[in-house]
Amino acid sequence: MFTKKEIQQITEHGLTPAQIERQLENFRQGFPFLRLVATASPDDGITMLSATELQNAVDAYAQRADKLKTVKFVPASGAATRMFKELFTFVNEGKRGSGIDELLHNIDRFAFYGELSEYIGAQSDDKAVVAAIIGKGLNYGAKPKGLVTFHNYPEGARKAVEEHLVEGAQYASSCGVSHIHFTVSPEHETAFRALLAERIPIYEKRFGIRYDITFSQQKPSTDTIAVNPDNTPFRTDDGDLLFRPAGHGALIENLNEIDADVIFIKNIDNVTTDARRGDTVTYKKALAGILLDRQERIFEHLRALRNGTADLAEVAAFIRHDLCVKLPDNHDAALLERLLDRPIRVCGMVRNEGEPGGGPVWVRNSDNTVALQIAESSQIAPEEMHLMQTATHFNPVDLVCGVRRADGSKFDLRKYVDASTGFISSKSSGGRELRAQELPGLWNGAMADWNTIFVDVPITTFSPVKVVLDLLRPQHQPE
Repeated sequence: MFTKKEIQQITEHGLTPAQIERQLENFRQGFPFLRLVATASPDDGITMLSATELQNAVDAYAQRADKLKTVKFVPASGAATRMFKELFTFVNEGKRGSGIDELLHNIDRFAFYGELSEYIGAQSDDKAVVAAIIGKGLNYGAKPKGLVTFHNYPEGARKAVEEHLVEGAQYASSCGVSHIHFTVSPEHETAFRALLAERIPIYEKRFGIRYDITFSQQKPSTDTIAVNPDNTPFRTDDGDLLFRPAGHGALIENLNEIDADVIFIKNIDNVTTDARRGDTVTYKKALAGILLDRQERIFEHLRALRNGTADLAEVAAFIRHDLCVKLPDNHDAALLERLLDRPIRVCGMVRNEGEPGGGPVWVRNSDNTVALQIAESSQIAPEEMHLMQTATHFNPVDLVCGVRRADGSKFDLRKYVDASTGFISSKSSGGRELRAQELPGLWNGAMADWNTIFVDVPITTFSPVKVVLDLLRPQHQPE
């Protein structure tokens, strides 16, 4: 099927023809839906913390933090294009929606207004003002969200990436060092480095710590081939195969290279101001404390299983009640050991207030266990979507991960991915239609075979910026 030139192109991408064949088969066959059992709820699968339990979990983390290496992992590759979609429509097509009116009426309330003023001066033409935000001027239409100015403070405005420096100092530091890892696009890494080199000394002085900042890029070997509507390989006008980034699930490769005891994961745009960050810091520490408690008990049970002293009924009860895995009746010691010996994540879940997308569910696995998963709506069969309408919580991407084995070695996270998950979407290139394939998402399919614990966290810990007008919400405005 592939020419010698195309095989060379595949190889240079870090892929093999066999892997491309599997991707083509996914296009032809599609991805199976999850075997959904039910949505998780406070009565079944979502831990609700009392005030005492919350404080105990925070204290458990505080007591261990300086003995651990913690890393804050921030996916920051995405461009801000969708954040400014309505602005592009206005400038390029002349279509003015109510969002443009709101933006211009409140233009001086945006933290980036000071920078914008340098470009527009006394400019009163609405289209010129909007164009200066997304194009020549701030150029936000071509920048990642991390480099967009989000918040105003008396001492000056901060970009989104700076708020992660502040968070890192407050809950993801040990022994005076805050380790933060950003996944970025190759074309933006230089700008990230330049900004952080300028700003880091300010925050190091403020918090009395040192930052260890690292970067990585999505690997070309995680890209997927594009196909025509008939599922044959899409070839460009130059006759080359077309490869596309396979979504954030590809970042499991980047996460796999992080050497840490505890890894906090949070999206680049989910930040708030200093005055409103209290709950975020408290609950991040609590999630870490719960993870460390569960992990210690996992290791104890594993050691007992391996030296033959385990009470199998006690181990099974721990797996059911503390790791939220419902076991088949015919479970044995081998299954119990396999379920214990895998990565673990504790995930904050926010009360559902009408946000779109998936959330916490119970699914049946191939080993006949029923376990917790984070599901996207695309993974749910149409006839089961009604179950999602009853969901009490949704996924804000608030994870704390444990990736070490009982002996201290690291898990190979790539072995705990459900490769049968993913989805197909319709795209275009050069005006021609194509079909694209995304790998399992980082917090669903890419972590499908992890031990998963869901914990209720307050809505105050969730303040994402999906569109520019979100910056007018109280979570992003000065008090």
